[in-house]
Amino acid sequence: MRDLALIFGVALAAALAVGLVGAVTLRLLRGRSITVHISVLLAMTVGAVAAGVAVVAQAMFLSPHDLQVVLATVAAAGVVSLAVGWLFGRRLAAAAVWADQARERERRIEKGRRDLVAWVSHDLRTPLAGLRAMAEALEDGVVDDPATVTEYHRRIRVETDRMTRLVDDLFELSRINAGALRLSLSAVPLGDVVSDALAGAAPLAAARRIRLVAPEAGWPTVSASERELARVVGNLLLNAIRYTPEDGTVRVDAGREVDTAWLAVADTCGGIPEGDLSRVFDVAFRGEPARTPAVEPGGSGGLGLAIVRGLVEAHGGRVEVQNVSDGCRFVVRLPAAGI
Repeated sequence: MRDLALIFGVALAAALAVGLVGAVTLRLLRGRSITVHISVLLAMTVGAVAAGVAVVAQAMFLSPHDLQVVLATVAAAGVVSLAVGWLFGRRLAAAAVWADQARERERRIEKGRRDLVAWVSHDLRTPLAGLRAMAEALEDGVVDDPATVTEYHRRIRVETDRMTRLVDDLFELSRINAGALRLSLSAVPLGDVVSDALAGAAPLAAARRIRLVAPEAGWPTVSASERELARVVGNLLLNAIRYTPEDGTVRVDAGREVDTAWLAVADTCGGIPEGDLSRVFDVAFRGEPARTPAVEPGGSGGLGLAIVRGLVEAHGGRVEVQNVSDGCRFVVRLPAAGI
């Protein structure tokens, strides 16, 4: 019994020495990845076992051959333990990172939901109050001259159309965020989509004396859903027209790079503050009050660019914005059709 206690004490001392070295190493590597920490822990465990066996073997006066056999056996077990530990350590690290990213994404989504509810409540309350006031004025006979009655009817129709577009945009955005958007991909000539979008935006641009410029040829063909692609191009054009001052210019061009096609919409809005560039695609973001139009004809009330990003990413593409000399430039990149 005394010999066993002595062997235990010697092995414990050797293992504690290795453990102390391992603890110091872990402290020095505290900023490294989970995989590194797990590998160090496994190496410390294997090293403690090997040190204890080696010390006890020396104390037992084993022959050199027997000592080599024992150490070789411990080394083989250590190699297997380290390899398995490293493999599962990487999986554990990846799972931990994924879980952290998932929590962060959930926090962002929840904050987005709260912001969206607050924003929708604010943006719907004002037009609804105006509609109710005009309807009550017409119902009570407060307004009876034909010109004012006609103007009230026109304003009610305009506000109703704007709220309809807002509800449609909310529905589209909810489909994107819920992953319920189903795309029917085909080879779509980008020039046709841009031509239709320019024709639709021409009256608004003409009313503000804004020139729409686009090349006649050189348009690539993309792999996309035509309806959603038309929504992307239309939203970008309306956004550019809305923020471009009168007598400005909105330019649309496109090209192809290997297996990727790109579409750019540039305006002369004067640029976006650097601090806002990363936020322009957020839901309900409208920038500085000085840059926010008092009236947004055909606008989507802060949802247009969020829808653009959602639709582009649903196609496996990406959208970005950057400041240029006299304004800003939105660039959409989509998979090019293989024809």
